[in-house]
Amino acid sequence: MKRFLPLAEILIIVAIACFPLVAGNFPYRLNIFLSYEGAYRMSEGHIPYRDFGTPLGYMYWVVPAIFFKIFGPFMMSLVKAQVFLNIIAGLSFRSILKNFSLRDGMRFLLVLLFVISYSFLNYWPWYNHTVIVYELVALSFLTKFIFNEGKKWRYAWLVLSGVFTFFSFFTKQDGGGMALMICLVLVLYNAIHEKSWKQPLVFISGFILTGVLLIAPFIKYRFGYWFNHGQPPHISRFSVADLADDFFNNSQFIKFYIFIIFILLLAHIKSFKTFWQDKYKMVFTLLTLGILAEAAIFQTTSYIPPDNNIFFHSFAIAFILAMSAYFLPIDYSKWKTIIVAGAGIMIWWSSVYWKYIEKFVVKPQAITTTDGVVNKKTYLILKPDTTDVPMHLWRTVPYPAFGKMLLPGPTADGIERLLKMDVARKPGAKVLNMSELTPLVQVMKYELEKNDEYPLWYHKGVGMFQKETDMFNDRIRKNYYDLVIFEYIPYLNNFYPMEVRETLLANYERVDSFTAPRKPSLQAWVEVYVRKSAK
Repeated sequence: MKRFLPLAEILIIVAIACFPLVAGNFPYRLNIFLSYEGAYRMSEGHIPYRDFGTPLGYMYWVVPAIFFKIFGPFMMSLVKAQVFLNIIAGLSFRSILKNFSLRDGMRFLLVLLFVISYSFLNYWPWYNHTVIVYELVALSFLTKFIFNEGKKWRYAWLVLSGVFTFFSFFTKQDGGGMALMICLVLVLYNAIHEKSWKQPLVFISGFILTGVLLIAPFIKYRFGYWFNHGQPPHISRFSVADLADDFFNNSQFIKFYIFIIFILLLAHIKSFKTFWQDKYKMVFTLLTLGILAEAAIFQTTSYIPPDNNIFFHSFAIAFILAMSAYFLPIDYSKWKTIIVAGAGIMIWWSSVYWKYIEKFVVKPQAITTTDGVVNKKTYLILKPDTTDVPMHLWRTVPYPAFGKMLLPGPTADGIERLLKMDVARKPGAKVLNMSELTPLVQVMKYELEKNDEYPLWYHKGVGMFQKETDMFNDRIRKNYYDLVIFEYIPYLNNFYPMEVRETLLANYERVDSFTAPRKPSLQAWVEVYVRKSAK
């Protein structure tokens, strides 16, 4: 078992990460446009803050851009990039557990929990996930430093921890900032424990030096305007009232874990001085409580998608199993324990994989009438959403950039009509694509605009502001664009600026409109505009 389980941990990390590569076609991913365009621009040599502006750090797009260079600017290249990131995340979490010297059987179960509860759900790159991947790498290096006293090259791990902590911060400021706080607390504790004050200096030096190397080349552009560190016109998402509301009204698992952890600490802390001197228990406690605090904040500051913060489950369960092992006579080296506990984990997280096997196991009963039949599926009488497109009417389109992507039938038809337009085939056509169909840049071969005032994405108040809105309005009034593709989503707050649409309606001709690639569609449309003189 000692030889098999470490190998099994790696195999399960890789197998779960690679599952999307053999899973068939994918429904078009909501909001994936941002991942595609940032990766496409960087893979084409566009320089952040010089050729496009973004309130995020550019580390989010580094891995997807590399995969675009290797495999081409296709949607499936993003999936392959996420396979790599999921493998790195799984191996980093496993490394953290090894650094805490958790026994093989327990570690296997925790790795299984991590990949099922966290990695399995994330098969598209998204900044709210990538920021945690870099944090996991940083924590892996940091815990390796803490628990390897006297080893040669030990401080290299501390420097690397600082490097990846900055990578995390320069991916997403909230998650990266909390990663920095957790790492600083652990470094400071270890410095006090070992009476070595150079440790915080080494860590901070690694963090700051990395920041200088990644930011200094861009200061001469408009970095200070674009990067969101709380300055106008950016608006802070941090609200104590919102944090309290999310924590006390929701956060059931976080509060449950805190309760169990405090109970365990009561059993372990007979003398605080003795507990303080126990590096293993102190670091484990600080790390776990830090992760839970991060998860509680992250769910408020990064609220899309709603399961961004579920990385906390694996850390909390790791602490609970490790600390309860002092009192409970559970032998994690026995196959019986591993099989029973593993089955429990799979049942607990069955929702993440059941949808893939349900259609082969359960045949839903057809309901032909609700008259006299009242059950879970019929007790509500709902008016159907006439704009929604059932999944059986989603299909692929014959363009490599959209390869293996399922689109609503009307969306696929609309793309076909768009590509047959003369203006879409016009060499050198000026195109403004304010829609989620960003792979059209690869299909239509138009040039993306480049300047330090151009936003990477068009969510007003988040990715662009009034100044950029005025720029687009001015260009539209002057008939600058040959073709404008605009996504009209009236139920979202300026996801694409309504002011720009009003200017388009006044100055351009809307020649087509079709369903946006959303599920459910919820009354969202992609609109196609051309200059009135071109009709």
